[in-house]
Amino acid sequence: MAGTARAALSYRKFRIVFIGLAISQIGTWMQNFLLPAYIQERTGRPALVGVAIFVQLGPLLFLSIPGGLLADKVSKQKLMLAMQVASALLTLGTAWLVWKDSSVWAIFAVQFLIGTANALNAPAFQSSMPLLVHRQDLAGAISLNSAMINGTRVMGPVTAALLGVVGLSLSQIFLVNAISYMSFIVALVMVAMPDVKADHKERGIKQLGIGIRIARERPVLGRLLVGMFSFSAISLAYIGLFPSVAELNFGIDADSSVYRWLYAAWGAGAFAGALSVGTFLSRYHRRVLIVRGFTGVALSLGVFSQLRDQVTPFVVGALLGFFYFMTATAITTSLQLNMKDGERASVMPLWFMVFGGTVPLGNLAGGVLFEVIGARAVLGIGAVWALFLARWLDLRRLPPEAFLSEADGGEPPVPRV
Repeated sequence: MAGTARAALSYRKFRIVFIGLAISQIGTWMQNFLLPAYIQERTGRPALVGVAIFVQLGPLLFLSIPGGLLADKVSKQKLMLAMQVASALLTLGTAWLVWKDSSVWAIFAVQFLIGTANALNAPAFQSSMPLLVHRQDLAGAISLNSAMINGTRVMGPVTAALLGVVGLSLSQIFLVNAISYMSFIVALVMVAMPDVKADHKERGIKQLGIGIRIARERPVLGRLLVGMFSFSAISLAYIGLFPSVAELNFGIDADSSVYRWLYAAWGAGAFAGALSVGTFLSRYHRRVLIVRGFTGVALSLGVFSQLRDQVTPFVVGALLGFFYFMTATAITTSLQLNMKDGERASVMPLWFMVFGGTVPLGNLAGGVLFEVIGARAVLGIGAVWALFLARWLDLRRLPPEAFLSEADGGEPPVPRV
């Protein structure tokens, strides 16, 4: 069936890149899972955990647009390879700093450089990856990509726990992460990534605003970007501060096996939510899924914020993960299907800014607010905002001219039900 995950996997080049990236992402999530917990245990400061997330993801906020411009000027293939090699070397540096028990600020500095490489890599990858499948199968490819990110979000912590059981130290696990980059590097060497260049009239500094112009001219893009910006900033503070939430709300130590399984339960839910959009929920229009998803996030996050035991968070956390990434995947798919192929390198940087780049700002502010008004209040505010977005991001209320036309590859409309 067109548009499903199975249809996307029928493309050989997509499979190679998908598998190579998945292996690399397992290593990445080992480190993304362990580093905040390491900072929490070493300092006991949620604010510094927020700083750790900010320095790694913050560059997406500032460098995504220059990264998109760069992707339209140079070979996307060479740019991606260079950034992957740089990230692998910098991860080796992180392993050495942790082994030496160096200053947390030195660790933050290296994480900032890794974040910079990721910010410059992301627009090139996201403007090339969709072109590995036909446009009719794009929804399945995006669902698989989101599911892979969240599946590795589960496998990363589990793999890290297993490596710890066999005796590997934290720095040695980070070394394994550095080696895992080779799988994606090999995939990029094997597959010639599509490289569609945009043909815009703007020149010079005006090129930085191309994506903003496109989003303003096509209201659905602007609505999705603004909505995701506010969602990331207000409702997703708990993600980077997960170890702090576990300790403050549930009394679960960030370095315990219980915490690892709690995080894995949330990640498993996120994996199922992302995969659902390209499988058993594929028969529902994405505009419907967005509304239902935000409502589910609001309810589950509201309950999650008030729990005090160490058992119920596993169930509610899994539901929260499911609705969060079901919503994010549906939004990403709608965004991609309302762009022409030559527009992605200009518009997708805005997506990285409002999604990945804004999360660290929310974590940075959330870490401070955790210490001032408490974790329960911060998460509760996020739940209320998600409920508002369920109404404001109901795309069925927008006029047909707000969307990319079907003749240009856009989605068919859905009647209001």
